[in-house]
Amino acid sequence: MSLFAIADLHLSLSVDKPMDIFGGWDNYVEKLTENWNATVSEEDTVVIPGDISWGMNLDEAKADFSYINDLNGRKIISKGNHDYWWSTVSKLNKFVEENSFNTIHFLHNNHYSYGKYGICGTRGWINETEVPADAKVLAREAQRLEVSIQSALKEELEPIVFLHYPPVYGNESNYDILDVMFKYGVRECYYGHLHGRAHKNAVCGVRDGINFHLIASDFVQFCPEFVV
Repeated sequence: MSLFAIADLHLSLSVDKPMDIFGGWDNYVEKLTENWNATVSEEDTVVIPGDISWGMNLDEAKADFSYINDLNGRKIISKGNHDYWWSTVSKLNKFVEENSFNTIHFLHNNHYSYGKYGICGTRGWINETEVPADAKVLAREAQRLEVSIQSALKEELEPIVFLHYPPVYGNESNYDILDVMFKYGVRECYYGHLHGRAHKNAVCGVRDGINFHLIASDFVQFCPEFVV
């Protein structure tokens, strides 16, 4: 068994939101399908931290969830900034249960165990907090991350953090999020959100004791990245 991660699937199987208008996204669903099933086995787990589907609600996202469910392995999904279909966890769990999407699970104020590791995370948020509404959202996201990490530590698991927004970008640092990871000694962090030209300023490698990994689909060439 292995743990993998990939963010930003940006699926649109039932809505008109083509990604191939952006550079590097030609035939990306076909590439993703081939790479995923060649890399991931049925016994593996894949974390998908955000921007799953362009559907505006669960009905519009249903075809995308069906596609994800049929890919190899167990999937653990968290929220991205474009996941407008996201609802309460109870409604999400009911949705996957009613549709027999039994390989899909949601990461939100909780964790999932994988061997000695705890799969933890939240969406994160932008670094700029001059606007009160953004500061409020960021504080809430930091709290959710702390709740997730604490739940893993209670089971004596080593937390690995998965975020949608990058907590570091170029010379910028989002300390609301980073301070939570520093507090609990997190050593590995995976994130998405960055595409195209933004890749050049992505932080990949160790900074301040944390090993950062960009796992946006176009950055990892639409192939889930091995974690452990």
